[in-house]
Amino acid sequence: MRTVYLGLCALVAAIVSLFPDPAVAAGGGAEMLVVVADKRMVDSEITKYLLDVYNVNPFLMGVWCTILTAALGVTLGFLTDQIMKRTGIDLTSRKIVEH
Repeated sequence: MRTVYLGLCALVAAIVSLFPDPAVAAGGGAEMLVVVADKRMVDSEITKYLLDVYNVNPFLMGVWCTILTAALGVTLGFLTDQIMKRTGIDLTSRKIVEH
């Protein structure tokens, strides 16, 4: 019985994924949205640059977000490693020590 139920659920999911329009709420097509970030009250030059990139070139903004996220992840990783070393936890050793 369970196999029949799961098969029926899979069939319904396949049908719904083949015809997505009935599953979407009724309404007209989406309009082009233009989101512009206001930079009149910003003092930092770096923030002004990032706001200009956000307003003008979304692809470059995505590249910057990817680079900054990776850089922050590496920085936090090294910082955590240093904190672990100071507390006496050796992350470079693969020895399993059980007491």
